[in-house]
Amino acid sequence: MAREPQLWRPGISNSVFASVPHTSARFRCQATRPPEALATPNPLLDSSEILKVIVSFVIGTDGRVYSPLILESAGLREDRTVLQTVRSWRYRPAMCNGVPMETEGKIEFSGR
Repeated sequence: MAREPQLWRPGISNSVFASVPHTSARFRCQATRPPEALATPNPLLDSSEILKVIVSFVIGTDGRVYSPLILESAGLREDRTVLQTVRSWRYRPAMCNGVPMETEGKIEFSGR
């Protein structure tokens, strides 16, 4: 009897965002707004094990995700799935005094 793979739908937890400092910034943000998730589907991973993946990425001024990087791996196959999913995410960018700004994000996927 063939065993059917279990799909892992992780819960997103521990999302952290921080502005990306630029040396050319000559002013401070008086009014800031963090990025707002518009489309951030969970990755579907095929695993029967308890896994944890931590990813760092940059949200650009256009709301797209750039430079996703695995900080804690769950294996090559799972990491690839997570990176593909995170690259497809879209945000309303963070704002500094009404101007879109880059933001660094870090997120942990954990579950079974």
